[in-house]
Amino acid sequence: MHPNPIYHDADAPRNVAFARKRGFGLLAVNGAEFPLLSHVPFLLDNAGDLAELHLVRSNPIARALKTGLPAKIAVSGPDTYISPDWYGVDDQVPTWNYVAVHLTGTLDMLPQDALRDILDRQSAFYEAQLLPKAPWTTTKMTPEALEKLMRMIVPCRMRITGIDGTWKLSQNKAEAVRLSAAAQAARFGFGSEAEDIAAMMRDLPA
Repeated sequence: MHPNPIYHDADAPRNVAFARKRGFGLLAVNGAEFPLLSHVPFLLDNAGDLAELHLVRSNPIARALKTGLPAKIAVSGPDTYISPDWYGVDDQVPTWNYVAVHLTGTLDMLPQDALRDILDRQSAFYEAQLLPKAPWTTTKMTPEALEKLMRMIVPCRMRITGIDGTWKLSQNKAEAVRLSAAAQAARFGFGSEAEDIAAMMRDLPA
């Protein structure tokens, strides 16, 4: 998270909505020698209190979950490089604009019989975003294939105690300067979804 408070102007509902819609992040817990990291899809409730996910049983994080562990899920959004030439004013420096939301809390392993419900709700949430496609469900699998898959993964739940978002969109620049950079970022920016960041920069209130 960027330390400048000007980039932390999004309220909790906006951060929750962003993380919930994105539904994918970098899960991190402390390991004995170094942090343990895993890229995971997750299902976040509307209040932002619980994240549900599953891990491959052989995942080092799953192996470490003998008891609840402090954890964080970093959810990355669009980002792009910003050239100082794009501002149209002197004495600027290069930077990178981005959106990221961090969910902090405690990760627990759930009983195995909770897995099917989590899988069904996760797939329903993702498949609903593909309409008008008929949604895929676990009932399309043979019971034998589904049972084999479910033996390989474990259900987990993260009780969320903190949410923090960085929306670094050149809020520290004058409106004309920010809009100039946004126009150039939309045309030439590189990173991930540069046009989306440019749109966010343009949509900031004057």
